[in-house]
Amino acid sequence: MSDRNVHKAGFTSSGIKRDSLASKMMSQEARASGGGVLSGGPTATLQEKGATGSTHSSGFTSSGISAGSKAAEMMSQEAKSHGGEIPRGGTTATCQSI
Repeated sequence: MSDRNVHKAGFTSSGIKRDSLASKMMSQEARASGGGVLSGGPTATLQEKGATGSTHSSGFTSSGISAGSKAAEMMSQEAKSHGGEIPRGGTTATCQSI
């Protein structure tokens, strides 16, 4: 995952860009968690990466999600909130595609 792609998705140093992929992800995560975006969750983590320009160690790679990484933790968290499945078009899948 590159800093440029994270910024293009709408995670920026001035916050999540309106009407962006990031805002859609934030909305989806808030609905899934009962109305809030969790500190340390996927949206908060990507926003932190977008604000600081430090995506290189997140664990989303061109060959998949790295074991033991923040990306793997995000995938696990999303699977738990969706009954063990990673939904197509969900946060983890979207982040991996970025």
